[in-house]
Amino acid sequence: MTILDGNVVTVAMPAIQSDLGFSGSGLAWVVNAYLIPFGGLLLLSGRLGDLVGRRRMFTTGLAVFTAASVLCGVATGPGTLVLARALQGVGGAMTSAVVLGMLVALFPEPREQARAIAVFSAVGAAGGALGTFLGGALTQAAGWHWIFLVNLPIGVAAWVAAVRILAPEKGVGLGRGADWTGAALVTAALMLTVYTIVGTGDRSPGATLTLAGLAVALYAAFLVRQTRAARPLLRLRLFRSRPLSGANAVQILMIAGMYGFQYIGALYLQRVLGYGALLTGTAFLPAPVAIGALMLGLSARTIARFGPYRVLLLGLALVTTGMALLSRAPVHGTYAADVLPAMLLLAAGFAAAMPAVTGLAMAGVREEDAGLASGLFNTTQVVGGSLGLAVLTTLAASRTERLTGTGAPFVTATADGYRLAFAVATGIAAAALLLTATALRPGAASSTPSTDARPVHDAHSPS
Repeated sequence: MTILDGNVVTVAMPAIQSDLGFSGSGLAWVVNAYLIPFGGLLLLSGRLGDLVGRRRMFTTGLAVFTAASVLCGVATGPGTLVLARALQGVGGAMTSAVVLGMLVALFPEPREQARAIAVFSAVGAAGGALGTFLGGALTQAAGWHWIFLVNLPIGVAAWVAAVRILAPEKGVGLGRGADWTGAALVTAALMLTVYTIVGTGDRSPGATLTLAGLAVALYAAFLVRQTRAARPLLRLRLFRSRPLSGANAVQILMIAGMYGFQYIGALYLQRVLGYGALLTGTAFLPAPVAIGALMLGLSARTIARFGPYRVLLLGLALVTTGMALLSRAPVHGTYAADVLPAMLLLAAGFAAAMPAVTGLAMAGVREEDAGLASGLFNTTQVVGGSLGLAVLTTLAASRTERLTGTGAPFVTATADGYRLAFAVATGIAAAALLLTATALRPGAASSTPSTDARPVHDAHSPS
């Protein structure tokens, strides 16, 4: 639900603009208002989950997200919708940040943990992939309001289930790591990073560089603070874990390419092949079906047999191949020949890679840091997706504008812009493959977090 709401509005944007009177530039804030607090608060929410209890953070986030969804659904003006979307982002961050930490604590045995992560990854991938379809179907059948109102029964059911099923747990206490100065610095830095990325196409290069420089300065101030704080928000020793650092870096690249496929692929179907909103959403359905089937049916067993490193290599190789096929993007292409084969390769690759990289990122994380590591992993997802979307859409738009300025037909120029974007996405996926082969190779020199706490594998399940 929380992942789906990041992109469910994409197809409904024209209807929202017409109904509520958004300006062309203001319409982008229907998406940005959700992404900025979502990406900015994940790290803080993850750490707070360790301090006050992850179940408490999870259920509170669900309540906030569900209430905000209702406010979105009944919005009668642009300001109300943007504010409600921002509140959705807050609730989404609170909920998403602690999920992985809860999973690795509930399932400490490696084989069970791999299965749980595969289910988690499948649900997340399905939410992202189904967003386009559900957005088009609900908008066309019942109106754009229902892309938000449908969250009410889902959110209530999830909240009730969480309260009844998840055992209460005590966090380590706010006194054990409540570095509010550090929290303010890193939250401001992350929000500014997402804001800078998602608005790249709407401002001058100089303004973008200025904002990026300010974000870097905030990160530097945060790191200095963490080295001096008596109870730091983020224990920097966490990054001495090669699997955690390497897996998060690989994820940024992988998600950057996959987000580009989802967004630019939908535009290619509509603007080049002439598909409508509902048909475009339907065309994407094979991806979540394949991802769900492979993750639930094969992923955990494959990882248990061959190890996450080999499975991640295979998955990224398939993603790279799928992106390379899409870089053809012909003007007179067909779905069966030019889209579906690449989509299935991407789905198979993502189904293999995502659970593997998730398991690597959480391997060996201490129980007291599980929420923080979960928040960090989700943060790199948001940053990677936002960065990939900004870079690839900017490249595509620039190439299209340059070609139309020389007299090229609009559809031809648009297809050429998308070809460039997919070619760059191929390079990004190949970079993720190379990084995996070098940074995550078993036996490479590494250092791990200090042994002042038990690994998650040895923690007792709260249940």
